[in-house]
Amino acid sequence: MSERIVALLPMKAHSERVKGKNFRVFNGQPLFRWVLNTLLELKAIHSIVINTDARDILEQNGLYDEDRIEIRDRLPELCGDLVSMNLILADDVSNVPADIYLMTHTTNPLLSRDTIQNALSQFRKARKTDAADSLFTVNRIQTRFYRADGSAVNHDPDILLRTQDLEPWFEENSNLYMFTAESFAATGARIGRRPMLYETPRLESLDIDTPEDWLLAEIVAKHRHLFEGMEVDQ
Repeated sequence: MSERIVALLPMKAHSERVKGKNFRVFNGQPLFRWVLNTLLELKAIHSIVINTDARDILEQNGLYDEDRIEIRDRLPELCGDLVSMNLILADDVSNVPADIYLMTHTTNPLLSRDTIQNALSQFRKARKTDAADSLFTVNRIQTRFYRADGSAVNHDPDILLRTQDLEPWFEENSNLYMFTAESFAATGARIGRRPMLYETPRLESLDIDTPEDWLLAEIVAKHRHLFEGMEVDQ
């Protein structure tokens, strides 16, 4: 019997820094449609659960419960900008059974089907060997960091190594998470005790939090074909 994979796509009406961003038109269609359509392309995903306080807005945009989409009305106590996402996920996990939960955001419109598919394949392999209990995506960063007082964090200023020779650091980019009910129960969070880090392509990794993020993501979306296959030489 194949594993039951459920995608969790939380979506709220209010947005503090980019007003109504989940439903604002992004490069020709509402922002939420980009990642939702990508998830629907993945046949391995059994269903997509949208935990929301904006069912009416979704309906205005033509989205209703259907074969692979389940819209869950967010509990009143879980509404608001200061509520931890882990509490919202806990409500979904306790009400929607799955072997693997795959969680992403509407604010990751450039995340591709191939990247999600490859990450899922790697996570499944890691689970079989008990090498990881969860997965989250990251940006690989190799640059010189300093503290506010000017002291170096990850390098010696007196030894000017090339940035590509510095130890890589990995930034959680909020694009994609994978976990199980067991790993979630162990930590109360989408990242378990033994997470696997999965590096996503730079042009797919933009997460829209600010107006500047929106502008940058829209530019990339409109001109993405110009970047495909491009290699930048340091």
